[in-house]
Amino acid sequence: MPRTTVETPSEADRVSLSHGLKQRHLSMIALGGVIGAGLFVGSGTAIAAAGPSVVVAYTLSGLLVMLVMRMLGEMSAAYPSSGSFSAHAERAIGPWAGFTAGWSFWVLLCTAVGLEGIGAATIVTGWLPGTPAWAWVALFMVVFCGTNLAAVKNFGEFEFWFAALKVGAISLFLVLGVLAIAGVLPGTDSPGASHLTDFLPHGGEGLVIGLLASVFAYGGLETVTIAAAESRNPVEGVAGAVRTAMWRIALFYIGSMAVVVTLVPWDSPAVVEDGPYVAALDRLGIPGADQVMNVVILVALLSAMNANIYGASRIGYSLVERGQGPKALGRVSGGVPRVAVLASSAFGFLCVLLSYWRPDDVFAWLLNTIGAVILVVWIFIAVSQLRLRRRLEREAPERLTVRMWAFPWLTWVALAGMAAVFVLMAREPDTRVQLYSTGAMTLLLAAGGYAWQRARARS
Repeated sequence: MPRTTVETPSEADRVSLSHGLKQRHLSMIALGGVIGAGLFVGSGTAIAAAGPSVVVAYTLSGLLVMLVMRMLGEMSAAYPSSGSFSAHAERAIGPWAGFTAGWSFWVLLCTAVGLEGIGAATIVTGWLPGTPAWAWVALFMVVFCGTNLAAVKNFGEFEFWFAALKVGAISLFLVLGVLAIAGVLPGTDSPGASHLTDFLPHGGEGLVIGLLASVFAYGGLETVTIAAAESRNPVEGVAGAVRTAMWRIALFYIGSMAVVVTLVPWDSPAVVEDGPYVAALDRLGIPGADQVMNVVILVALLSAMNANIYGASRIGYSLVERGQGPKALGRVSGGVPRVAVLASSAFGFLCVLLSYWRPDDVFAWLLNTIGAVILVVWIFIAVSQLRLRRRLEREAPERLTVRMWAFPWLTWVALAGMAAVFVLMAREPDTRVQLYSTGAMTLLLAAGGYAWQRARARS
């Protein structure tokens, strides 16, 4: 394979896409990306499996995510691109790698848009019984598709206020929880460490289940490196977001899990049935805790829909600009890849229709196929960073404004952690089918990307 030299950021990205995102948008997109729907919805299962050791599970997976974000930040600061890790994989490994990473992530994001729409509609139909769920999903799709079609600054504004609400809610929860644990919150008694004594209730197996559940709760952090390409100062934006990733993950994820398991018994049925945050707020005697959290979860789901339509459209656009997809998706007007926005939204709504038409076969297969895509993407990020870092040090060291810690040792540690997660997924019946389905899709995309690469090389 011919050696790829250091390049400047994509000319198409510089000229065609607008630069309507401000630094405040990037900062809140980074903050909001940490507080995803997975934190509020999926953490109850992890607590039920791991007990108080869920804090260890979230810490281990959080450390892995920090390493991945640092590697991605290093490359994105050196090469700002709307293709993010897909463009980096093509530059470092070859076009087939960019093709595989990009299209698998596009399928993941579009499917996630549909899932988040279904979740948001479920909450609204609980408030307004008798209204059709599909109509609410369609409404959400129209709103956020329109938002992303208009201008990138509209996406930025929506995400800014969505993120502000999520950050405010989780920060208030942490403050109330810490006060209650300290015994200074009026009307509550401190539980002390009484709920932490049975630290590993289900042994190592429970910790493994909690670890796997926590790994996939961190999705959404990649969006800021995609969005940075459309900001006025992409290098500074990426650098700032990545450098604060550590305290954000520690505070919002690990901190909130520690508060929940300290306030509420891990085996309380409410942790799974109502959700850990509702259970904790009920413990504090806050009236209407379930509806308060429903509002926050609805905002988190709508925020994720907005961000995933944006991310999918930019990944698709970048792939087409690099000659790896239908040319129609690359059409840009008003600084926005509008055809890519429409295609991503349409695929997401198709997933919603499949959940009604074929819930037991096609839709279930689709969910299994995207189950481990984020791990595949992380592997491409780590391998790309290993190769690009050495190339940059040799040819353009001035671009290394963000540096991976203890290179290359921590990069290899991250790869080992990803391999360990794959092994753990293969051991668990519930995740094994996801691993195999994702592996099959990845191999098919890699074969198609390699065939396309060879054909282009011959021509």
